[in-house]
This record gives sequence, C-alpha cells and structure tokens, in this order.
Amino acid sequence: MKIHINTPVSAPIRKVWEGFDKSLFLKLNPPFPPVRLLRFDGSHKGDTVSVELNFLLFRQQWTSLITEQESDQEEIFFIDKGIKLPFFLTYWRHKHRLLRDNTGTVIADEIEYRTPFTILDYLMYPILWAQFAYRKPIYRKAFKV
Repeated sequence: MKIHINTPVSAPIRKVWEGFDKSLFLKLNPPFPPVRLLRFDGSHKGDTVSVELNFLLFRQQWTSLITEQESDQEEIFFIDKGIKLPFFLTYWRHKHRLLRDNTGTVIADEIEYRTPFTILDYLMYPILWAQFAYRKPIYRKAFKV
C-alpha cells in the first residue's frame, strides 16, 4: 500500500532541511501510541532511528535505517526503511521529500508499507494516513517564515 501526503510550508528548502532534527521528530509523533525515543542519529545515509511504541498492554520496537539521502537545488530527500518493525508491519519504506516551491517548500511524505495480510493493509491505511496527516499543522508551525 502507498500513502502520499503533501504539506506546503512558507520556509525555504534549506531552512526546512536544517529543521529536520531530533526536536522536530519528537513533535511529529501523535498522542497515541505514546513513543519513547531510543535512538536518533539524524537523517543522513547510514543513520538509525529507533523508537518504542507503547500500546498500553504491550510495547513494540520500531527501528529504521536511513538508506539514501540526496540533495540538489530543487529537492532534498531521505529514505528510511524499517529494519525492525512492529508485528503488524512486514515492510516499511518512507521517502521524505523537500521540494522547492514558488512560495517556499513542499514537504512530501511518500510511504509504502505491507502487513502480514492484504486485508490488514487496507484496514491500516486510514490509521497510518491519520498519523501522517497529524504532522501537517506541526510542519506549518515549525516552518513558518
């Protein structure tokens, strides 16, 4: 399954890139499930990000590796791939794109995921979509000029 969410912000692309740090990462996590940050190396190739998700009755670890990071005048992107995923996911790839725009930058989240069962892929779609839509006002506030 694929999810694409675009968020225009008024800040220039380089300022947005510089703001993709540990502080922003923590702000982007929705209230449920609560997240405990275990490791945050950054957003460059070879960096690792690891969190513990608290589902109240059980906890799940999620670790992603930044497998690619590139930039030019028009776009900056990095890709995180899940290497240790919660039981309800079997595949995770998230391309974070920052695209130069006439009025600032477009933050594009391009997510591809799989679960153990096709029906669960569809059931997870609105949940995951909501988790990423939650980020839109946070991005706008963080990157307001």
